[in-house]
Parts: sequence; C-alpha cells; structure tokens
Amino acid sequence: MHARKDSLPASILASIRSRKKRLDAAHMEARPRSAGTLIASYNVHKCVGTDRRFDPERTSRVIHEIGADVIALQEADTRFGERTGILDLGRLERETGLIPVPVEGMAKAHGWHGNVVLFKKGLVHDVHQVKLPGLEPRGALVVEIELEEGGALRIIAAHFGLLRHSRAQQARTLVELINDRHEMPTILLGDLNEWRLGDRSSLNTFQSAFGELPPAVPSFPAGLPLLALDRIIANRKGIISEVEAHDTPLARIASDHLPIKALVDLKPVAG
Repeated sequence: MHARKDSLPASILASIRSRKKRLDAAHMEARPRSAGTLIASYNVHKCVGTDRRFDPERTSRVIHEIGADVIALQEADTRFGERTGILDLGRLERETGLIPVPVEGMAKAHGWHGNVVLFKKGLVHDVHQVKLPGLEPRGALVVEIELEEGGALRIIAAHFGLLRHSRAQQARTLVELINDRHEMPTILLGDLNEWRLGDRSSLNTFQSAFGELPPAVPSFPAGLPLLALDRIIANRKGIISEVEAHDTPLARIASDHLPIKALVDLKPVAG
C-alpha cells in the first residue's frame, strides 16, 4: 500500500509550523518591495469579517495594505437578487490607484458573479465574462492587460463552486478556453474552493494547460489557515514568484479568507 502524496494532515502540520515563523518575522507591510508586478487574489466575503461585522472600510484597508498592481476580488457584490457592489471603488481608486476592469450588463454590481479585477497601470485590451457550468451561478473574468513594465498578460479571475463535480466542470471549461488562446502568458487566480490535494483534487484538470501545479498555500480559515482554497497558477514556468498568504492582524479578521499574492516577471518568456 502506497502513502498518498500531499495528504491533508501533512499540509495542516506544515501550515501550523510555518505560520509561527511568519508571525515571528517582521510585519509584511515593512518588507521591501521586490521588482515586478504584484498580483493578488482576495475573497472579501462580502465585507463580513470573522467577527461577523460588515465593514467595507476594513476590507479596503486590507486591499491598501497588500499594495497589489493587479488584484482579483471574489464576493465583492451581494449574492442574491439584484447584485449590488459593496465596496467604495471611487475611494479605493483615490487611495490606492486601483481601478476596476469594466464589465457589461451589471448596472449596480462591481463585477461578474462577484468577481472584480482591479489594476493600477497598464492598458486593458480585452475583457470576457465567462459563465461557468454547475448547479450554482458562478463566473470568471478573462482580462488581457498590457503591463506598464512590458509584456501582455492574460488574467483569469474565477470563483469556483462548492460541489466537487461542479469544480471539475468549471476547470475543464477554463482549460478549453486557455487551449484556444495558448499563445499568451496566462495566470489563473481566485477562490477555487478545492481543499483536496493530490490525486483527489478537481484542480488536476489544470495540469494539461498549466503543467505541474505550484505548492498549495493555506489561506482558509483566516484565523488559522489550514486549507488552500485560493490559488495563483501560471501557464509559463518562471513568470511568478512563490505564492504567499498576506497574513496580517487586519487580514485575519476582515474576511474568512486570507489574501494570497505573487510577483509576475514576464522576462523569462520575452522574445
């Protein structure tokens, strides 16, 4: 009988051990910023924190704290009825420089099925709103951006469903989309809602388009992250740095998910 790789207990133990080291280190806000484009993903949980308090201002402070150049948000709109945005995007732009990628047909919502992509600098060439299959209404935003530092990048911001069968369908849908447009460096990021690792993971479908998936980084629950529900993966080797959680006192209370982030460098695929 062979031991299964990437067992959940092992990942939980590693998360607990590594978290103490992170918390004993200098605060993440004080770290010097490395060169490159900082991308991030954050499920803001409709601005309801682990203290059950609705506080969009606190959510905005976490986004400000991250300092991302491009960030994908999930659950940034109300879920039922007429979807309505719950962040003050105008204030966020004034304070961080982040502006939302436009979506069509959503008069009051910030994004598409709660997905919002915000960016600071660059030129947006194309935006597609993809309806994902499954029992729950889910979607993905596909955004092509010309980065200020040079190079074109496709961002796929997604929020997968709670059912494993639906997640597998949703992954196949995005793989088909990527295979049709494989020429551009592509980064998939978002809350993919998959806690299983190894052979049981519905995310294994992505290996045909992205290759071997990077190590999972626990981001949920925010108070003691044990499960890697949030992911950042790229279809080119070497264009993203090691993914890490943005683990700060404010982030641990503002949502039930921690943000995750990584640096993008397109030089390895230049030319």
